[in-house]
Amino acid sequence: MRSMRRGIKEMDLILSHFAQGALEQMTEDELVKYDLLLAENDHDLYTWVTGTAAAPAEFAPLIAQIVAGLQSPRD
Repeated sequence: MRSMRRGIKEMDLILSHFAQGALEQMTEDELVKYDLLLAENDHDLYTWVTGTAAAPAEFAPLIAQIVAGLQSPRD
């Protein structure tokens, strides 16, 4: 639910799309990292996902997963 009730609509769409396909396969550690990511400011998240700004090292692999999910075709 927290993936789709963000502050800006773009992040609602991006994160809810990611959550639908990824959350069930994530390990406990990955879920903790995703929860920490959700605590970040939406505008920062958006710049990281769009590549306007570099994501912090702790979130870079997760942001890369999110971006990869945006670039792959939907089922």
